[in-house]
Amino acid sequence: MKFRVVFSPEAEEQLADLYRHIALVASPMIAERYVNAIITYCETLETYPLRGTQRDDLRPGLRITNYKGRTLIAFDVNAQQVSIIGLFYGGQDYETALQDDAEDDG
Repeated sequence: MKFRVVFSPEAEEQLADLYRHIALVASPMIAERYVNAIITYCETLETYPLRGTQRDDLRPGLRITNYKGRTLIAFDVNAQQVSIIGLFYGGQDYETALQDDAEDDG
């Protein structure tokens, strides 16, 4: 069974921010390659979505994994869909951001 992978608006904005940052410090071509590689990695969750570490302590159903040790990917999985909740680069405080998001949802 394949799961559908979707990106939240917040995750899409985080990808755009990451692209802009890398384009400024490196180059637009490097930024595009890196962001596209993250998207491709996220899309692999369609075949094996229950990887990574479960973090119910931050919000119910939350899982985290990382891309190349520099970008943390936060997601949850339901019966047919993987939802990419957020992407955090270079040591950003994902725990606080995800707890704040969960409190805002409640």
